[in-house]
Amino acid sequence: MSSSNFRSLTIILLILLLGWSSTFETCEARRGKHWRHSRNFPTSLSKKKGKNHVSSHHHSSGSKSKSKTPSPVAPAPPATKPKDDVPPSPPTQDHNYVAPATFHVLDFGAKGDGKTDDTKAFEAAWAAACKVEASTVVVPSDYVFVVGPVSFSGPFCQNDIVFQLDGTIIAPTNFKAFGSGLFQWIQFTKLVGITVQGKGVIDGRGSIWWQHSSLEDPLDDEAKLIVPLNSTVEKSLPVPISSSLGMMPSIKPTALRFYGSFNVTVTGITIQNSPLCHLKFDNCLGVSVYNITVSSPGDSPNTDGIHLQNSRDVLIRTANIACGDDCISIQTGCSNVYVHNVNCGPGHGISIGGLGRDNTKACVSNITVRDVNMHNTMNGVRIKTWQGGSGSVQGVLFSNIQVSEVQFPIIIDQFYCDKSKCKNQTTAVALSGITYERIRGTYTVKPVHFACSDSLPCTEVTLNAIELKPVQEKYHMYDPFCWRTFGELYSATVPPIACLEVGKPSNNRIQSNHELC
Repeated sequence: MSSSNFRSLTIILLILLLGWSSTFETCEARRGKHWRHSRNFPTSLSKKKGKNHVSSHHHSSGSKSKSKTPSPVAPAPPATKPKDDVPPSPPTQDHNYVAPATFHVLDFGAKGDGKTDDTKAFEAAWAAACKVEASTVVVPSDYVFVVGPVSFSGPFCQNDIVFQLDGTIIAPTNFKAFGSGLFQWIQFTKLVGITVQGKGVIDGRGSIWWQHSSLEDPLDDEAKLIVPLNSTVEKSLPVPISSSLGMMPSIKPTALRFYGSFNVTVTGITIQNSPLCHLKFDNCLGVSVYNITVSSPGDSPNTDGIHLQNSRDVLIRTANIACGDDCISIQTGCSNVYVHNVNCGPGHGISIGGLGRDNTKACVSNITVRDVNMHNTMNGVRIKTWQGGSGSVQGVLFSNIQVSEVQFPIIIDQFYCDKSKCKNQTTAVALSGITYERIRGTYTVKPVHFACSDSLPCTEVTLNAIELKPVQEKYHMYDPFCWRTFGELYSATVPPIACLEVGKPSNNRIQSNHELC
C-alpha cells in the first residue's frame, strides 16, 4: 500500500471516529437534560412519577438489565385551573366489607294495619337482628303496628343494634294484654350500643289508663302550697270504662324503658300518651337523648317525660316535653347528668327526687340543667327529699332557665310527702353545693320556696341573677320562703330573697359513715 493510500484511509477512520463520539455525547446530553427537567416539576407530579416507576419496577421480571429510558412527562396543568376540574379517582373497594344487615318487621309477618297484633313479628325480627353486629330492625313509615308488651333483650345479642322506627307503634287497649301488671310496655335490656332512632311514634294510648286511674295515685306535695287555688279547683272523678277491657292491672306500664344497658341513644322519635312514664333509663351507663318529642295532656297522672334512675353519664338535649308530671325526673344513683336546650310544659318542671323514701339512702351528684324554657308548669327547677332518708345531693347547677306562668320556679323541699300525712324524722338526705343562676320570668304563686331539714340544713346554696316577677301584680302572691337554708347571694334578686342565711349552720348534724355516699 502506498503512503498516499494509507494517509487517505487514516483520515477516513479519524473522521468516522470523531462523528461517532459527537453522536454519543449528544445522546448523553439529551438524557441529562431530560432528568434535569423532571426535577423541576411540581412536587406532586414528581411523587406521582416516582410511584409509577416503583410500580413498574415491582411488576418487572426482576432481571438486572438496563431499564428503558423513561418517556417525557407531560407538563403540569396551569396553576389557575380549579382542582374540581380534575376527575376524582375511583374509590378503593374493600372486598372484605359487608353491609350491615337489615331486618324489616314486614318480612317477619307484621301487617301494620292498626288492628292485627304484630308482637310476634317484632320479636322474630329482633331475634334475627340480635345475632348480627351493627344490624338494623326496620319499622317502616306509613304503617301502624299494634304491639303488646315486648322485651328486646340481651345480654347475648351482638353490639350496636339500631332500631329504626319510622312507622307508628300503638299499645293494645285491652288490659288483658298486660296481665296483672307490668312495669313497662316496650323494653330494651342488657344491651351494648343500642340506638332507637327515626321519625316514628310510640303511642301508649294511655287515656283508658288515666280514666280508670286509682284514687290513691299520689299527687305532688306542692299542691298543698296553693292554698288560694285549692278551693276553686274541682277534682274530676274517674270515668268508668267498659268491662270488656278487663280489670285494670295494679301497675301501670312505662312506654319505653332501657335497663342495664351501655351506650344508649334515643333520637328523632315521638313518645306520646303513655299510661305512666314515657321514657325511662334504669341502671344505664352512657345515655344520649336528643331531638325527641314527649307529649301527653297536662292532667294525665304521673306521666313523667324522662325518668333517670341509677344511671350515669347522661346527656339530654334539644327535646320538647309536655306531660302530666315531671318533664325530667332525676332519681337516686344518678351522676354526671347534663340537660340543656329543653322545652318543658305543661308538666311539673325538672326535678331531682323524691329521694330517701322509706328511710332509703339516695346519692345524686354532678347535675347540670341549663338553657331550658318552661311554660305553664307547676314547678320550675326542684329538689325534693323525704324525711328519714340518708345520702346526699351535691354539685347541682341550674342555669339560664326561662320560666313563664310557672307556679313555683325554684323549690327545695326536704319535707316532701305525697301522702295525706307524713311523720317528722331527724335524718335526711344532705343537700349542698346547689347553684341557681340566670333564672328569669314570671310566676303565679311563689318565686322561691326553700324548706330544708332541721337536723341537716341545706348548705352552699348560691343565687345569682334571679329575676322573677308575678304574672299580675294585682293578685296576692307569696313572698320568698326559706327555712334552714344557708348560702350566699352573688347579686341582687327580684324579688329580694332576704331569708337566705349566710355562712354555715352552727349545729349541723354530722352524718355517720353508713349515711354518706
